[in-house]
Amino acid sequence: MSDDPRCCGTGTCIINAEGLCWCGQRWDGEKMCFAPEPAVQPQSARPLDATAVPASPTQSKA
Repeated sequence: MSDDPRCCGTGTCIINAEGLCWCGQRWDGEKMCFAPEPAVQPQSARPLDATAVPASPTQSKA
């Protein structure tokens, strides 16, 4: 194992070029820490339109 100064102290860190370790910790420039995962926006999310009118259900004629 290399003596990477970014190691969290376990001696098992394998840190890639982006500063991400195999255990999920990330180098923040000062120390290894668990960074919060970015919030994921649903793909179907669209901005609200105040002028939009909800579609009425189709009524079948008998």
